Amino acid sequence: MVGRVTMAEMAKGVPHAPEGPHNIKRPAHFANRNAKSFGIAIDRSGAVHYKGPDLFGDHIIALLGHDVPDSYLAELAADGVSYVIAETADFDVRTLLDVVNKELGIERIVLEGGAGTNGALLAAGLVDEINFIVAPALEGRSGTDSVVEFGPDGLTGKVELSLIDCQSLGHGMVNLRYAATGPRTERQ
Repeated sequence: MVGRVTMAEMAKGVPHAPEGPHNIKRPAHFANRNAKSFGIAIDRSGAVHYKGPDLFGDHIIALLGHDVPDSYLAELAADGVSYVIAETADFDVRTLLDVVNKELGIERIVLEGGAGTNGALLAAGLVDEINFIVAPALEGRSGTDSVVEFGPDGLTGKVELSLIDCQSLGHGMVNLRYAATGPRTERQ
């Protein structure tokens, strides 16, 4: 699963909505229920355009905001892309993923989003494990990307990490594996 920015960088499509009128399905359209693997994109505004139904061998599922236009949904359907639309203005990723689980049986997702997507899913309690691979290199430029971002207050008091494992990967790299949970007061 990735966010809009990451998916747009990979998909590299351009707008190509079919001529109307559009006969689309809301709140969900599943173009390929038998795919062996899936790539899920969080695209609240319907800004990512695709060149087909799959990306790197994964069937695409777009999680969309409630107000995406029918022309965009027609474009996705014509491309063979599956989608789930939020039924209210509240973009609840947990509810959208529950639909994906119910319809396709997907229970476990690898999150490879950008900092904003990672932060939002951590804050929502949808991440149960984090893996950080640390390499012996330093990035010191100002304005560089972070791994997790969640507004001005961050995730303090929202998520706790507990080390599960530390594994040496060679070439000076280590994989730090953490369990992610809500604060102790929420777990009691």
